[in-house]
Amino acid sequence: MNDYEFKIFSQFGDDGIIQYLIKNIKIDCEIFVEFGVEDYSESNTRFLLMNNNWQGFVMDGSTDNMNKLPQQPWFWQYTLTNKAVFIDRDNINHILAETGFANIGLLHIDLDGNDAHILAALDLTKLKPAIIILEYNAVFGNKRPISVLYDKNFRRTEKHYSNLYWGASLSALNYIANQKNYSLVGCNLAGNNAYFVRNDLLNEKVKSKTVAEAYCESRFRESRNADYTLSYLGGNERYEAIKGLDVINVVTNKIEKL
Repeated sequence: MNDYEFKIFSQFGDDGIIQYLIKNIKIDCEIFVEFGVEDYSESNTRFLLMNNNWQGFVMDGSTDNMNKLPQQPWFWQYTLTNKAVFIDRDNINHILAETGFANIGLLHIDLDGNDAHILAALDLTKLKPAIIILEYNAVFGNKRPISVLYDKNFRRTEKHYSNLYWGASLSALNYIANQKNYSLVGCNLAGNNAYFVRNDLLNEKVKSKTVAEAYCESRFRESRNADYTLSYLGGNERYEAIKGLDVINVVTNKIEKL
């Protein structure tokens, strides 16, 4: 899958991975939903919209970002709806039900915070996405199924100045996705996005992988100093910066320390 990575509108090579997947699994409806798109200038679904003419629904917590989107000169050319909303586990299913979508092709969750908790709360009975993209925090490693504690108003920079304490490990997301009948099929080489496919769609070209097989360590350096300037921490230095903070084990539901 990683041999096909390329970037047009995605942050890393996800545009290529998505193209590979949609060509090798059965897609009932060419519809996507993406959470946390900022102003949509950089997004994992924009190439689907413009290259493949999919339709979609995108959300972001910033009203300013969502107000900018309909002003784009290309907006009229595609079927794209958007909503300014700060997503939590209490409102997400209602928001998705309002779309009327069913059997969609792709769902992408990128919230930099409550990702595991939102995934656990999602009712996918009607939506039934063929593909789910989940952002994982590679700094948490690939062994422990852990996530940040749920906070309805989670904002990563406010939680810890380093900007490294957010989201969930790949193991945690895999555990929750498996319970919803989705299998991990790979991660992008940048080490931030994981790909899950509905179990009934797996085939010879899109196979299930273990966390150990799929995990990619991130090498991008987005850590911050206390004054929010970039500190460029790499490798294990990133883990040391947040060591000792509270996380929750999604399997045991017990609070642990990093």
